[in-house]
Amino acid sequence: MTTAEIIETTQETTEVTYAALEAVQEQVDKASGFVEKSREYLSRALPLVAIALIIFVLGIFLSKLISKIFARTLKNANIDGTAKNFLVSLVRIFLYIMVAIMALSFMNVPMSSIITVFGAAGLAVSLALQNCLSNLCGGFILLFSKLFSAGDMIELDGTSGRVESIGILYTKINTLDNKTVFIPNGKVSDAKIINYTESPTRRIDLCFDIAYSADFNKARETVLEIIGDNKNILQSPAPVVRMSAHKESSVSIDVLIWVMNQDYYTVRYDMIENVKAGFEKNNIEIPFNQLDIHMKD
Repeated sequence: MTTAEIIETTQETTEVTYAALEAVQEQVDKASGFVEKSREYLSRALPLVAIALIIFVLGIFLSKLISKIFARTLKNANIDGTAKNFLVSLVRIFLYIMVAIMALSFMNVPMSSIITVFGAAGLAVSLALQNCLSNLCGGFILLFSKLFSAGDMIELDGTSGRVESIGILYTKINTLDNKTVFIPNGKVSDAKIINYTESPTRRIDLCFDIAYSADFNKARETVLEIIGDNKNILQSPAPVVRMSAHKESSVSIDVLIWVMNQDYYTVRYDMIENVKAGFEKNNIEIPFNQLDIHMKD
């Protein structure tokens, strides 16, 4: 290799080395600039982050305190235990969300897009869970309107029984034949409800038929005597024993008596059994369907 070639090769190597050093220097400058900008950003953002963190911690503490106060307020309310826990959890979650929004807003985080996403998600969930939301709203109506409470005897959509519990989505009823029925609260809030426990007393309506040949006054006295012997029948309001209808083959006697709620079925069965026995004892005929056939020669 000649001297000229050696010099030329050396120059090319030197140029490549300078180019590499310039590239390295450029990357170092960029890294230094990024670090400097990051330091400046952190120096500006660190106080905001610290204050936002303080707001978040204090907000969580206050949310828990408010939730406890709310739980104590509901403690004396006539609301099912499951419903109380749900309401307390709902209030706590709402407060947590508000605290998070306040902390992020203080850090200058744009909340419009986040709120839009939450709104769209909420709309999608509400459309997918229409029946559940209907039952949820019905549960709130029942809890706050207090149409009935646990332990009441009610009649609802043809179902009679004692209310076991009022949940957020369903009302649990124990029927007279010991069946457990769960009725959606959306239907409960729209249905006709008969609450037998609302008043301490209840009227029993009975109807007895006697033959036209029977003595009505004697039958009436027999029924009144049976009523007087039953200590569970109230005398105020006064019992009513009156003739109510003239049927094709019988005379109807209406019997209206008042009893305490807990004695309703016992007295009703006692009256039906004792009236039949009293009519038989006094030779008062109880008619039944029969067919008379007349034969001609």
